[in-house]
Amino acid sequence: MDIQVNQTPLSLPEDATLADALSLFGARPPFAVAVNGEFVSRGLHAARALKPGDKIDVVQPVAGG
Repeated sequence: MDIQVNQTPLSLPEDATLADALSLFGARPPFAVAVNGEFVSRGLHAARALKPGDKIDVVQPVAGG
């Protein structure tokens, strides 16, 4: 199936989870994740099944002043 992570196309097996997509994308903690605009807590990444066309946003924290 084809999805997008941070507007980058990614192809995954049909039974892929959010954790699979984050691993393939190379996301490194700390980060927050939203699927189709909805926040998904870290504890649910492995259980969150993906569907073709899903859009994942991975956001890194920014510090500074």
